[in-house]
Amino acid sequence: MIIYQDKEIVVCEKPYGVSSQLSGGENMVNMLKEACGCEIYPVHRLDTQTTGLMVYAKNQRSAAALSTQVAEKSFKKEYLCLCHGDIEDSGKMVDFLYHDRIKNKSFVSKTKRAGVKEAILEFTKKSEFFKGECRLNLVRVKLYTGRTHQIRVQFSSRGNVLYGDGKYGAKDNDKIALHSAYISFCHPETKQMLEFESTPEWAK
Repeated sequence: MIIYQDKEIVVCEKPYGVSSQLSGGENMVNMLKEACGCEIYPVHRLDTQTTGLMVYAKNQRSAAALSTQVAEKSFKKEYLCLCHGDIEDSGKMVDFLYHDRIKNKSFVSKTKRAGVKEAILEFTKKSEFFKGECRLNLVRVKLYTGRTHQIRVQFSSRGNVLYGDGKYGAKDNDKIALHSAYISFCHPETKQMLEFESTPEWAK
């Protein structure tokens, strides 16, 4: 689970089904507190159904510095996913998204209104293959905004629902094939640029 740690930060791989934030159930904050023996401060999030790389701070000073990088978009995040349907070799998706907190589901909005936020990503298709009779695309995604369920809803709205994502229309209601594969940020104390990469088994 833990990939790297020092006195300021801890970088880990979040498993499927575990909350990235402090919650009543199994969550990364409590798991890392126990593993590291110190306070843990979240600075970004992943959906419970998303796996992969995350960084947490060990003190409030480092948490503030990393949160600033996230807000200023100097914190870089890339994902790997499997999706259905025909998709171009590369492209950009720009939408306005609305998140319904009651349903915990995001929707593409054709008009900009209260609660609607812009969502931007770029993607590159790495390969395509068959899983049984199902054709899937392995896609690398670079996020420019961090909206709730952003990759899931932007891809599904174009007929490219993610494998396993029954919430957004996949018939193969399985574990969602979405993984935080790359993060890059400036260390809050040393100011060194750090990069971490991870590849899930389904992408190898």
